[in-house]
Amino acid sequence: MKIHPQKLSYDSRLYKRPLTAINLLVIHCTELPDLAMAREYGEKILYDSGTGNSGHFYIDRNGKVYQWVSLDRVAHHVKDHNQNSVGIELVNTGRYPNWYHSDHQNMKEAYPDQQISALIQLIQYLSRQLPALQHIVGHEDLDQRRIPAEDNPSHTILRKMDPGPLFPWQTVMQSTRLINIGSHAINYDQSRQ
Repeated sequence: MKIHPQKLSYDSRLYKRPLTAINLLVIHCTELPDLAMAREYGEKILYDSGTGNSGHFYIDRNGKVYQWVSLDRVAHHVKDHNQNSVGIELVNTGRYPNWYHSDHQNMKEAYPDQQISALIQLIQYLSRQLPALQHIVGHEDLDQRRIPAEDNPSHTILRKMDPGPLFPWQTVMQSTRLINIGSHAINYDQSRQ
């Protein structure tokens, strides 16, 4: 597996941490049409520290893997869990462009085989590189806040739904030793059934 380094301009301004602090992988989808737009969002400065929101790794639909944030840096990718986690973003339209409209809450894009194969390889690589890595979870399980829908404030919607219902948890979990601590936490090991 080849990882293409493309560090964000603010990588060195992100808080530093020891690799032994990382025990969690968080799976996201970009909810954007392509990698270029994800990069635009990632480069936006949102905080006084001169940093923005981004995962550590991005995997395009064709299976190419990009690293935007160094592993020893704390990326802003999930509320309350950044310090101990690595964020992996899969390019997928999700609910784009009406993320917060009440009538646009279905995620319809499937994840291509090449993308999932690359994800599995990346998980295996990270499992070797990060001695404390034990758990994996979807973003949707760590951020379950509900917010008013933009088109109908009397209706609430989930703020985050990624990676969503089309993410192939069974395929991914059968290829890793990590423990799923989210709502998809079942025994994926077919040999024990």
